[in-house]
Amino acid sequence: MQSLRFRLLISYLLLLVVTIGAIGVAIFFTTGARPMPPQQTYDRLAALMRGLNLTNLIIEFRRNREVVTGGELLASFAETRDVRVIGITLSNMEDPNHVIVVYDSAGTLERDQPLTLHRDENYRAPTPPVLQDRQRLIYGSFLEDGQEWLFAAVVENRPRGGNIALMVASERPTESLQQLLLDLGADLSFPVIQGVGIGVVIATLLAIAITRTIDKPLRNVSQAAAAIAQGDFDQQAPISGPKEVRNVAEAFNHMSAEVRAAQQAQRDFMANVSHDLKTPLTSIQGYSQAIIDGTAKNPARAAEIIYDEASRLTRMVIQLTDLARMQAGQLSMHKVPINLSEITRTVAQNMLVVARKKNISLQIDVQPLPPIKADGDRIVQVLNNLVGNAIKYTQPGGRVLVRTREAQNGVELIVSDNGPGIPEKDLPRIFERFYQVDKTRGPSRGTGLGLAITHEIVQMHNGKINVQSIEGHGTQFTVWLPMDTT
Repeated sequence: MQSLRFRLLISYLLLLVVTIGAIGVAIFFTTGARPMPPQQTYDRLAALMRGLNLTNLIIEFRRNREVVTGGELLASFAETRDVRVIGITLSNMEDPNHVIVVYDSAGTLERDQPLTLHRDENYRAPTPPVLQDRQRLIYGSFLEDGQEWLFAAVVENRPRGGNIALMVASERPTESLQQLLLDLGADLSFPVIQGVGIGVVIATLLAIAITRTIDKPLRNVSQAAAAIAQGDFDQQAPISGPKEVRNVAEAFNHMSAEVRAAQQAQRDFMANVSHDLKTPLTSIQGYSQAIIDGTAKNPARAAEIIYDEASRLTRMVIQLTDLARMQAGQLSMHKVPINLSEITRTVAQNMLVVARKKNISLQIDVQPLPPIKADGDRIVQVLNNLVGNAIKYTQPGGRVLVRTREAQNGVELIVSDNGPGIPEKDLPRIFERFYQVDKTRGPSRGTGLGLAITHEIVQMHNGKINVQSIEGHGTQFTVWLPMDTT
């Protein structure tokens, strides 16, 4: 399969060829004929005027308006030079651009027919014909049946009017791209091919550079993905290239970080579950062996420890099963309208005995709340976990506050204490399975699953739970539940 870089390069070159071809075809077929600048034609007509005996011809016109001899001469002159000779008179000097035709070698303009001239005052012939006194040379154009003619004329100014002029005229030439290409033919083909070739080479180099800016960052992402597939989860893709490619690299790096976190959580889970299973099993095995061997000094106490550890294992297995079913979406919630304030008050009052044993002040501040649809048993489980943890980790003489209040589009349950707090580094992982802030081992140590289960229960109610803590000043858990948790 061809690489992305190769396909991008081919697509750029194909686009270039199609664009150049389309532009060329459009120019060739849409560029019509345009009039050429008149200077070259003026030069040729001025040169032809030098070949005429202007004085004799004008005298001939002045004497004989039939111009038999002069007419034959002019007709021959016009035919051999591929021009048109026209004789005119300027009867009104106030309007020198309107003249009367007295002779036309082409025969299309009739005698005494008016003709409008458009004089060009800007042109000066490089080598004008030799003029006699009272003669002047003018240039310009006129229209006949939609065709533009350019002329050069010698006008003789007569004191009494009736100025005579002799014009040499030629159709104004036009030029077009089609005609230029046809005229140049082979002479133009090589330069065009050479120019197109150079342009294609330059475009190819630019296309290679452009494709490299896209291809290289993507290859970096591909290589990083391959490394992660081999187990190297520390790989990071460089953030470079176009915006879209940078977005891909950033998304990949975010995914890589999530994979690393998941791998670390999995390792921590395996380590914690192994230890938490090993500790009670070791106790059960040791005390049971002592009973069997008859070495237990207090068999009843040994049996009690075995029972407690077995109960702890049972709770752990049940909690693990519930947590797995919650995360898999297999644990159904029996949601009915409940009064969160009443449930909170009941659970907190049940915890008063435990709090008093530790000399902890458990304060209850519940406000009337609108009913919400929720699974009452699971909400009780959330309260037991949060209030129980607050009492457990608060030092004697401390304070635990349980509150409820109405919040935007829902209700809030707040459990706060003035205990030792949670280190900032532990806050992001506080809801992970088996994660415990207190690393010490002892009989009062929990399973490390309570907050993970609490988090899942809240999420299954479409709610949110967050924790705020300052080490040495206490911790606050806030649970938000929507009014409608269907």
